[in-house]
Amino acid sequence: MRDRMNVYFPPEMLRQIADLADRKKLSRSAIVEAAVASFLSPDGADKREAAFARRLDRLSRQVQRLERDLGVTAETLALFVRFWLTITPPLPNDAQPSAQAKGRERYEGFIETLGRRLQKGQSFLREIPQDVAGANDPDH
Repeated sequence: MRDRMNVYFPPEMLRQIADLADRKKLSRSAIVEAAVASFLSPDGADKREAAFARRLDRLSRQVQRLERDLGVTAETLALFVRFWLTITPPLPNDAQPSAQAKGRERYEGFIETLGRRLQKGQSFLREIPQDVAGANDPDH
C-alpha cells in the first residue's frame, strides 16, 4: 500500500524529472521515489565518498604524471641549453647573416617535425620509461 504525498518542485526540476522519466520509460513518481530512497539510504554517503575517493586517486595519479613530465621537460631543456652553450663558439660578425638564415631554416624544419609528431600522437615523454624519472626522486 502507498500513501499519497503532495510536494512542490521548482519548474526546472519538474522538467528534469519529466525528461528523465521519459528517457527511462518510468513514471515521475518512480523517479522521485528512487531519488528519495537514494537520499535516505544509509550507505548512500559511503558510496558517494568511495566514488570521490576513486576520482581523487585518479586525479592524484594524473597530477603525478604531469609533475614527472614537467620535470623531465625542464631537465631536458636545461641540459640541451647547457650543452649548446658549451660547444657553440661565437661567430664572427661577417658570418652572422648566413648563420641566422640557416637557423631560421633549421627552426622551420624543427617546427614541421614537431607538428607531425604531435598529429600522430607521438611524444618524447612517452618514450622515457616510468622508472627512469623517479629513480632520483626521494619520494619514490
